[in-house]
Amino acid sequence: MATTEVMRMLRNNPEAAPVRTYASNVDASAAALMAADVGAVEPRHVSNDAYAEFALDFARRHSIDVLIPPRRLDALAPHAEDFAAIGTKLMCSPPASIATLTSKNRAYEAAREAGIPVPEWRVVRDAAGLRAAVGEITANGDTACIKPAGEYSAFGFRILDDSPLSIKDLLAPPRPVASVGAVADALTRAEDEGEHVPKLIVMPYLSGPEVSVDCLSTPGGTLLTGIARAKQGRYRIVLDDPTYVDIARDVVGHFGLSYLSNVQLRHWNGRPVLLEANPRPSAGIFQTAYTGVNLPWAAVRLLLSGSTGALAEPWLGGRVAVTESAFEVVERAPLSVVADIEESVA
Repeated sequence: MATTEVMRMLRNNPEAAPVRTYASNVDASAAALMAADVGAVEPRHVSNDAYAEFALDFARRHSIDVLIPPRRLDALAPHAEDFAAIGTKLMCSPPASIATLTSKNRAYEAAREAGIPVPEWRVVRDAAGLRAAVGEITANGDTACIKPAGEYSAFGFRILDDSPLSIKDLLAPPRPVASVGAVADALTRAEDEGEHVPKLIVMPYLSGPEVSVDCLSTPGGTLLTGIARAKQGRYRIVLDDPTYVDIARDVVGHFGLSYLSNVQLRHWNGRPVLLEANPRPSAGIFQTAYTGVNLPWAAVRLLLSGSTGALAEPWLGGRVAVTESAFEVVERAPLSVVADIEESVA
């Protein structure tokens, strides 16, 4: 839904400019392919070099003006000049910033050095390291959690809980919980079998509502506007509190993030801390449409002309309901296989 809603925001831009959208996905049935003017099926597994090669070929063949990659930024960012040479503007932050932020460990280290508040964390790769890290994290009464240190979205996240399962737990909504022993055993088995174990982050489980700040910034990291929103069940609260945007401004400025990015915060010991920063637009950026600011279009305009045009002051303090949406599918044959790009705007 998020991608289809962003396409709608681009088409319904405040200047009524005509927009033609292209989308690609490894899944031929992905809704984005049907919502776009042109949809294409991608190969499932390609190297960074092959990804960039296909992306450049696709942009060249279709005369793409703006490419907005939602993933695999590490493959595309080094080729910004190659895209520019064929007339395609790549909406992307600098490669060095992307390399740092795709590692939660490096991101936390860099943020802490810059004075940006971060939670306590440990990096582990084996059972002994896991048990030691959990002991340190829980010593002050925190519940520990674990997740991959790389860019895996929410995959791999587990709350570490050794307490026995109760009937109340069994009847409650499912949670991503695993015991410390089970995770330690998995790490030991992987080591014994020679399986690669990625770096894992152990940190306090920050249970409060997540605050997501959608950011629009200039190349170089000057924040133009930031819209903070928090989850409340099926609703999203657009927060009228500069505290969160101020932290996002520091993150965007320190890492030099360009155009669209997203800063995620949670509370620890009563204050907001950085959960992660993404050098790409968030999946929920379409929710900001209800503040009166069209962030995707402003970013496209900034990339093409160097100016966002007049930006309205966002309406803050409101509540947005997140619901399913439906649209009619026009059946058509997909294009030939292209690189792992999900969406571009021409």
